[in-house]
Amino acid sequence: MSEPTGAARRRGPFKVGDQVQLTDPKGRHYTITLEEGKSFHTHKGAFPHEELIGQPEGTVVRTTGNVAYLALRPLLPDYVLSMPRGAAVVYPKDAGQVLAMADIFPGARVVEAGVGSGSLSTFLLRAIGDQGMLHSYERRADFAEIAQKNVERYFGSPHPAWTLTVGDLQDNLSDTDVDRVILDMLAPWECLEAVSKALVPGGILCAYVATTTQMARMVESVREFGTFNEPQAWETMVRNWHVEGLAVRPDHRMIGHTGFLLTARRLADGVEPPLRRRRPAKGAYGEDYTGPGSQSGGRAS
Repeated sequence: MSEPTGAARRRGPFKVGDQVQLTDPKGRHYTITLEEGKSFHTHKGAFPHEELIGQPEGTVVRTTGNVAYLALRPLLPDYVLSMPRGAAVVYPKDAGQVLAMADIFPGARVVEAGVGSGSLSTFLLRAIGDQGMLHSYERRADFAEIAQKNVERYFGSPHPAWTLTVGDLQDNLSDTDVDRVILDMLAPWECLEAVSKALVPGGILCAYVATTTQMARMVESVREFGTFNEPQAWETMVRNWHVEGLAVRPDHRMIGHTGFLLTARRLADGVEPPLRRRRPAKGAYGEDYTGPGSQSGGRAS
C-alpha cells in the first residue's frame, strides 16, 4: 500500500528539498529549504546545507561562529503561520477546533468556502486523507493561486482529494451527499440554501466569522432557516505558561480573539427543529420580533 500524500516528507533523514526549522538559543525560528551547494547565513556565522542532508531530525548544527541551531521539520502549525499569505490565515487554534468540533474524519466529503491562503485547506486535507474529498471555493483568483501553491508546497505535490474552484459557493455548488461544510467568509448566511441541499442528514455546518454581529446574524439565520438543529457558537483563546524552577506563571502575551466558530447539524428532510426550551431574556429582541417566545403569534418556547 502506498503512503498517504505527503507522509514521506514527514519522517526519515533530511533530504534535498525538505523544509527544516532551525531554532537558535533564544528560541527564534528560521525555516530553510535544503539545497545542495547552499548555506544558511546569519550575522553569527554560517553552515552548509550538506551538514543537515542525510541527518536525522533533532540534529544540532553549529555555525562558523559556534552558535548552535536545533534542526527539526516544521509542524503544520509552524508552516501555516510562516507561509506566503494572500488573505489572513486561520490560526492553528481555530483549525484544531474545526477538525474536532466539526468531526472531520478520514474519507469525509467536505466542502469549504473561503480558501484564503490555504491554511484550513491544508489541515482539512491531512485529516480526510487521500480517500476523502475536499472541494474548496474561493471568490478571488489571486487568493486561490496563493492557496494552491501553499497546499502543494506542504504536501510536495497536488493532493488527490482536493478540487479548487474560483467562484461563489452559492452560485457554483453542485456537490451532493456532503458530510461537512466549512464556511470562512463575510456573509455565510447567504449560503444556507445551497449548503442545506448539499449536506446529508446529520451532516455538520461549521462557520468561522470575525465579529459579534456576524456571529449573531449567522445564529439567527440558521435558526430561521429551519433545516438545522440549534446552533452552537464559541471562541477559543490560548495562553502559554512560563515554567522555570519555582517561577511558574502565565505568559504576559496570549493568542486571544481571532474569530468565532459556529456549528449546526442538518436535520432529516421534512423534520422541524425542536423548540428551544429556554426563553430569551426580556428585551433581547426588538418590538417587531414575532418568532418563538413572542406574544404576537409565535410559538411558545
